[in-house]
Amino acid sequence: MAGTAGAGNSPERAALDSSLRGAVERKDVPGVVALVTDRERVLYQSAFGVADVATGRPLTSDALFRIASMTKPVTSVALMQLIEQGRLGLDDPAEKYLPELAGLKVFESFDPATGAYQLRPASRPATVRHFLTHTSGLAYPFTSETWRDFKPRAGETYPFGGPLLFDPGERWHYSTSTDVVGRLVEVISGELLEDYFRQHILAPLGMNDTSYNVPEAKGPRLVAQQWRSGERMDGAIELQRPQLGLTIASPIGGGGLASTADDYGRFVRMLLGGGALEGAHVLEAETVALMGQNHIGAITVPALKSALPRSADFTFIADGRDKWGLGFLITADQVPGKRSPGSLSWAGINNTYFWIDPISGIAGVIMMQFLPFADARALAVYDIFEHGTYQLVKAER
Repeated sequence: MAGTAGAGNSPERAALDSSLRGAVERKDVPGVVALVTDRERVLYQSAFGVADVATGRPLTSDALFRIASMTKPVTSVALMQLIEQGRLGLDDPAEKYLPELAGLKVFESFDPATGAYQLRPASRPATVRHFLTHTSGLAYPFTSETWRDFKPRAGETYPFGGPLLFDPGERWHYSTSTDVVGRLVEVISGELLEDYFRQHILAPLGMNDTSYNVPEAKGPRLVAQQWRSGERMDGAIELQRPQLGLTIASPIGGGGLASTADDYGRFVRMLLGGGALEGAHVLEAETVALMGQNHIGAITVPALKSALPRSADFTFIADGRDKWGLGFLITADQVPGKRSPGSLSWAGINNTYFWIDPISGIAGVIMMQFLPFADARALAVYDIFEHGTYQLVKAER
């Protein structure tokens, strides 16, 4: 069993190590890498367990994880750079830049028994802000039974997955919206998404291990894709079949990046630092502040019932109270012993998670690599990590 930790040997640091190591020893999760940072430096880093349940390959702190939807904040930052430059506006209709979004249709009815459906025109065009906030009306097959079961008629095409579930701006629903954000970045910048990320975000921040396509030399550091066995994904953890390769044929804004806890720690430290890290300025402080504000008004973020086994039903910090900014969930309430109100967070479907707490001045990144998302035991590890983080920070400051 691999185990590494940051400098220092306070009781709180030892307790956090013990909690994470214990989760691996109990086989709650096969492996975990965790990192805590403040605005200046990494405060804690550890790695426990294995990177591959089949071979027992040790998990190390520089392991590469497929971070899935933790790609979304990177894509959102990219678009906000272009908005800062005045190349588009938050309230511009997205179809102004992506003509394929003109004439969006909304489900008026859908019969799950027969698959019959009726569509109507959307009552308003979807804006850039709608796509940054998951209020566009789009969905995912795992967040919508309608999208899961929808079969378009011959000749119908939907560039981002399907008709809208509701008119843009009416409610929040987790979706392929950030894929649209990624296409906006490409069309407006004239660069492929991975090239744009590298030049304007990853290289300036020193995120040298973050990419869609993993170089062959780094392949041995990539954690195996794993899942719980059984039709309901509730058994022992085993390798996924087939394994994903090192390359991503068509990178999208909503997911696909591989990264390390250290690299993503640099990304969240940049946001804690108001858009700058070690002399590299990625965003203006005012833009970072804007991204952390409520952009969905009276709408709230509800719990979501999963429509596919790859994700458990998932709840948020305070279902029906939390808000959404430009790329992040916003915590509404103080969580006892944990994050502050106004904290930003999100996750990836393989059980990778992060949060950014501007009030406390700290951020946490925790990475595992198995399905289903929101697995109860993975969430328990996330919980003990966050509690342990605040105990450690309180004791050592």
